[in-house]
Amino acid sequence: AIRIPYENIPNFPVSTVAGHAGQLVYGDLAGKKVLILQGRFHYYEGYDLNTVTYPVRIFKELGVETVIVTNAAGGINTSFQPGDLMIITDHINLAGNNPLIGANLDAHGPRFVDLTETYSLRGQAILRQAAAQDGLHLQQGVYTWVTGPSYETPAEIRYMRTIGGDAVGMSTVPEVIVGAHSGLKVLGISCITNFAAGFQEELNHEEVVEVTERVKGDFKGLLKAILAEL
Repeated sequence: AIRIPYENIPNFPVSTVAGHAGQLVYGDLAGKKVLILQGRFHYYEGYDLNTVTYPVRIFKELGVETVIVTNAAGGINTSFQPGDLMIITDHINLAGNNPLIGANLDAHGPRFVDLTETYSLRGQAILRQAAAQDGLHLQQGVYTWVTGPSYETPAEIRYMRTIGGDAVGMSTVPEVIVGAHSGLKVLGISCITNFAAGFQEELNHEEVVEVTERVKGDFKGLLKAILAEL
């Protein structure tokens, strides 16, 4: 594998979140050529959405066909438990912003983008098949995007559950929208790291990191199985 720190890549932002390595990795995995972002960029870090989604634009230019997005998320669905992995079937954008606002990049996609099948149905089927082969139980549901960096209030979580959200987080949706605009196939997986506000006494980032460390073995195995089938 070739590992390149973000600060060594021209025009690339730098990840500032604890637990994000901040490097681009290129190599072979499960018989496929892969580019991996070890650490993403968030709206709440002060980056505009063009910067947040810049890597997806680069991937498009490099000929990438499929993007697998992953995140840590709070569980809104009361049947979820910390440590569960969830197939993202759809999303709700509650951030009040969209990465496609502004001049359209015609070379990548149309002005008005159809998000009917934002998350590839074939990709979701591959995820379920790969999980079944590994003996993993996957949840599935709708990911809700908020800006952060504050966690949500209990009232906000009740609202999200009412409108159909199953998990909530502070990332992913901008990259997915740009991926859809660029004609990339998108697969999404959330690691449910905690119960959302109102379902446990307090929320903290340390718990998020601890749970992701605990399930990363299963997560890595699942990703390899998915890549082999793409």
